[in-house]
Amino acid sequence: MSETALRALQSSVAWAGVAMLIVMVPATLVAWLLARREFRGKRIVSSLFSLPLVLPPTAVGYLLLRLFAYDGPLGRGTIGLDLDVILTWKAVVVACAVMAMPLVVRTARVSFEAVDPRYEDIARTLGHGRAATFLRFTLPLASRGLLAALILGFTRALGEFGATIILAGNIPGRTQTLATAIFSAQQAGREGEANLLLGVALLAGFAAVYATEALSQNRAVARR
Repeated sequence: MSETALRALQSSVAWAGVAMLIVMVPATLVAWLLARREFRGKRIVSSLFSLPLVLPPTAVGYLLLRLFAYDGPLGRGTIGLDLDVILTWKAVVVACAVMAMPLVVRTARVSFEAVDPRYEDIARTLGHGRAATFLRFTLPLASRGLLAALILGFTRALGEFGATIILAGNIPGRTQTLATAIFSAQQAGREGEANLLLGVALLAGFAAVYATEALSQNRAVARR
């Protein structure tokens, strides 16, 4: 494996990790809200957070590009401050976070829905407030599902391509990721390098799916 490809792999792991640090807290809160609360516009909120799952990744990347463009809502011409996102490592993190968010929200939501609300009701009758009930009872009971959400989200971020290449480009040593490194190696005819990186991607994907299956099975056994 070339030094450039190795750096792309290492950078991808780091950027996916940062993306998950950004995503997990808001995604968990949104998932809990969708699982436990009924409110006007709930289906709209749920649909908005699921959009990146059904939109072409390049369309998501273009939307992000317009968002951070000079005249976009978060561009320097609009807010008077250059966030310096486009074509930088920050663009990779943003693209990864946006593309991973729906998967994390949906997995975490299922996890919260699997927690019997009666446990939360009992905790509140014992004097625990909503925040304490959530932190001391709901989160631990949903922990396996949340871990599965984290694993799936991280793997999705690690393999992100479409939105990343639009917003961050494919600059070796700067914004090149595992997915774009595979693309570059294949385009340049470096089949050995492409196959090696593909093997890494397949191994990571299999490990993630296997781990989430194991977590789901253990949770099902624990309920019996």
